[in-house]
Amino acid sequence: MKLSQSFVKTLRNAPKDETARSAQYLIRAGYIHKEMAGVYTFLPLGYKVLKNIEQIIREELNAIGCQEIQMTALQNPEPWQKTDRWSDEAMDVWFKTKLHAGEQELGLAPTHEEPLTNMLRTYINSYKDLPVYIYQFQTKFRNELRAKSGILRTREFLMKDLYSFTTDVKDHEKFYQIAEQAYAKIYDRLGIGSDTYQAFASGGAFSKFSHEFQTITPVGEDTIYFNEDKSVVLNEEVLLPEVLEDMHVTRDELQSAQACEVGNIFTLGTKYSEPLGLNYTDRDGQQHPVFMGCYGIGVSRVMGVIAEKFADDKGLVWPENIAPYKYYLVAIGEKGNQKAAELHSQHPDLFLYDDRDARPGEKFADAELLGIPYRVVISDKTIEAGGIELTNRANGDTKVLTTDEFSSTL
Repeated sequence: MKLSQSFVKTLRNAPKDETARSAQYLIRAGYIHKEMAGVYTFLPLGYKVLKNIEQIIREELNAIGCQEIQMTALQNPEPWQKTDRWSDEAMDVWFKTKLHAGEQELGLAPTHEEPLTNMLRTYINSYKDLPVYIYQFQTKFRNELRAKSGILRTREFLMKDLYSFTTDVKDHEKFYQIAEQAYAKIYDRLGIGSDTYQAFASGGAFSKFSHEFQTITPVGEDTIYFNEDKSVVLNEEVLLPEVLEDMHVTRDELQSAQACEVGNIFTLGTKYSEPLGLNYTDRDGQQHPVFMGCYGIGVSRVMGVIAEKFADDKGLVWPENIAPYKYYLVAIGEKGNQKAAELHSQHPDLFLYDDRDARPGEKFADAELLGIPYRVVISDKTIEAGGIELTNRANGDTKVLTTDEFSSTL
């Protein structure tokens, strides 16, 4: 992409009400635009980052046999009424609206257990139809009392939600472990695996524990506790004497840190299948409710966590796997512009080409703000020296490569 052709421009200042560093940089760099509190538009570069994160998740889920669908945001009240989650008292984050014809009340989905369970009544009848693993990338709507920290906590956000449908708890637990491993691979590929831990959290009615995936960051809303080798990691809410006893640790052994939740996995059991009538017939002709699990990742939140975690005092620093482009291409001088234009035309998907009529200092500052992994400078000076200048955004290392050496890395 040529910056001269982009409608997005970098900004000197972010909105005054944005206190999170990630939000300030994402807005200033033109990755997102703030529509209102807790609601953001993803601009071309931000949308590419979001899609790169989404694709990593998709690849790992497809590898373990999951199937992708796309469900509706508008919700029929009936399935939710059957599970007692339609009322604002039962679920206080609903956004609701009405149809003009008949004034039927509808909701904007905060999650999708009910509609998916209800839909599968059409397709699951026998044990032969199971297991089923279904996921989607879907915009969720939650009427949060307080949206904050940019895209870390919003009222409209992109989420990956995966649901497992099995015959019993034994088959569920097999897939649960497979999902845990897939999540670890996802966070490794996103560049945050070394600081993301699977923490024990409250499990609800159907299991003693659920699990959250928490990334250590100073702006995190959660507090996690862990022992020295991090073999035991606990959410603050499960820091109870009986839990510590189960984990064979004492409170004195645990350290604490601020963290941000980037995913969670739950055993749902028959909480939704029973009231909604999702049953299967076993080999002996007996009917049983389908056993369920839920596995979520907030895609836009993960983007915010990564932006926050790797940013420095100059701007964003994207891991190469999710960056919108690998190289930020800066051309200086007539020969530099000619050579840069040629390179960009050969590899348009790799280069964000700063071909603007701007001072070199302005281009360098924007390269740092936007956080593209590598800055490539082609100038009359570098051409005379027989090559190009390559700078690593993360550590600032700079080296000069010949054109052939650089081309071989592409």
